Amino acid sequence: MLSLLGRVNFPCRSGLTRFMLATLMLSLLSGCATTQSMQEPNPADPWEGFNRRVFAFNDVVDRYTLKPVSQGYRAVTPDPVQTGVSNFFSNLWEVRTVVNSLLQGKFANAGKATGRFVINSTVGIGGLLDYATHMEILADKEDFGQTLAAWGWQDSRYLVLPLLGPSTLRDTTGLPVDLRSNPLAYMDNEELRYTLAALGIIDVRAGLLDQEELISGDRYSFIRDAYLQRRQFEINDGELGDDPFSMDDFDFEDADFDDADFDDAGFDDAAMDDRDALSNETVVD
Repeated sequence: MLSLLGRVNFPCRSGLTRFMLATLMLSLLSGCATTQSMQEPNPADPWEGFNRRVFAFNDVVDRYTLKPVSQGYRAVTPDPVQTGVSNFFSNLWEVRTVVNSLLQGKFANAGKATGRFVINSTVGIGGLLDYATHMEILADKEDFGQTLAAWGWQDSRYLVLPLLGPSTLRDTTGLPVDLRSNPLAYMDNEELRYTLAALGIIDVRAGLLDQEELISGDRYSFIRDAYLQRRQFEINDGELGDDPFSMDDFDFEDADFDDADFDDAGFDDAAMDDRDALSNETVVD
């Protein structure tokens, strides 16, 4: 249970990121073996047969345990309380962001994450209130999988973990480090620690009940592709690539406006003369 909580992220960089996050988190304990024909093999998913079987197992766990419990939690828990619970667990993982930001040399981001943790842990009553966001103190979420990517492990094979859901070999390798950076791991009271971990899992799953309709087609492929795209987005710190039309050194050439292109489109001189002649013959009453 605690391991699953360690995989939760709460980024809020953009609408695209939120969409990908929702799709990812839905897949943590969701998925069914599709009866549709297999699509083209994905080079990043060489273990697809194994992954689909684990995906189906996770679906059974979710369908008969987590989803019903999460529906009940959502039905009886007021919205402000649900928000406070989500804020609490998100605040705990600011520690992970601080550690991995330092390991990646992102000192400014580490400072912002530290500020968020201090403000929300004190003024925000242990993280229940997210005052840092209202103060526009925002930090990019970082984990050890991203750190390994920054150190050179860019490409990694897709892997579906039992109960934990989508991952890669790189992210799975970094999971133990992320778990140790969660303050809950150092609580002496084991009963309270696992109770809080279970609450975090239920809260995350409850927040995804409205997102299930986003999945279409082959559920396995949809969730896999969304996860891999989201991870690449995070590793690149939100950079989507260069837009040639926004580059200062982008210049049009004369060949881009060849007169022959307009002739082919029907804008030759003869056509224009015919149009003028027709206009002159028009009689206006």
